[in-house]
Amino acid sequence: MFSAAVAAFSPPILAQPELGPIGIGLVVAFVVISLGIHEAAHAFVAWRCGDPTAKDLGRMTINPIPHIDPMLTVIVPGILALLGAPIFGGAKPVPVSYHRLRHPLRDMALVALAGPASNFILAILFAIALKLAMVYGNYGSDTLLILVLTYSLWTNLMLAAFNLLPIPPLDGSRVMTWLLPASLRPGYIAMERFGIFLVILAIYYVPPVRRALSEMQLGMLNMIDGMTSWIG
Repeated sequence: MFSAAVAAFSPPILAQPELGPIGIGLVVAFVVISLGIHEAAHAFVAWRCGDPTAKDLGRMTINPIPHIDPMLTVIVPGILALLGAPIFGGAKPVPVSYHRLRHPLRDMALVALAGPASNFILAILFAIALKLAMVYGNYGSDTLLILVLTYSLWTNLMLAAFNLLPIPPLDGSRVMTWLLPASLRPGYIAMERFGIFLVILAIYYVPPVRRALSEMQLGMLNMIDGMTSWIG
């Protein structure tokens, strides 16, 4: 099972008065769409690797509705946002049948990487739109369009970085499982039963994890800036 998670360590979107209600609505919409694309990417790569489970269940779609989990996608993030707390949430996990994959261990890692990769690609698209708007559209940095594109870009970088953490059940843990020696895998996989608690503990109470997330986001942002330097 794969799930996309959001962990916002910067001030919550609802606490940013410059966005306004319309801006907040647009950013939230882009976040939900990004979560849906993240999950669809998992489903697509699983299908290409031999497991049609998610495809057969209608999860290989960029329509965000099938990927929405009422509790993880709506209720929990909404309550945290209203309380002014860092936002944490996710999408409905995509089912993957391990033994239907052609090369189970390797393919699980590929399926896992597809999610963060989709968010990185989305971040590139938002960066292109952002630069085009500023360079050729002459939009100022405080205009609604620029603010929405900036928040959407940063959110996708956050999704990519956060899900690459090697903490079960995040996507990075599937890659780590593939890379670990066989003797260490059972114990590492067993940690998944405490997954949500480990994730919360790591992101809220382990400063090195938060620093690593910030460095990953900044590194990806610099990479994207270089890739889109042709815009100006």
